Amino acid sequence: LPSTLKSYWIRKGSAFSTAVARQETDLTPEMIATGSWRQLPFKAYNFSALGLPPACGHLHPLLKVRSQLRQIFLEMG
Repeated sequence: LPSTLKSYWIRKGSAFSTAVARQETDLTPEMIATGSWRQLPFKAYNFSALGLPPACGHLHPLLKVRSQLRQIFLEMG
């Protein structure tokens, strides 16, 4: 079988940095008052992302009793 050798050259680009810049996610009233928001990098929003599923609730106690009574009567015929 013929073998193929691939090699890559990796160099530092113009945007290379060893420090990780923290992007802002919230705009606060203090940022608006001081005007500091203009110089801060903000994280881009993903509007197509799905939200968290809502937490499941419980039946109201009276609805629970009603469904139990209904089941009892259905079993009795």
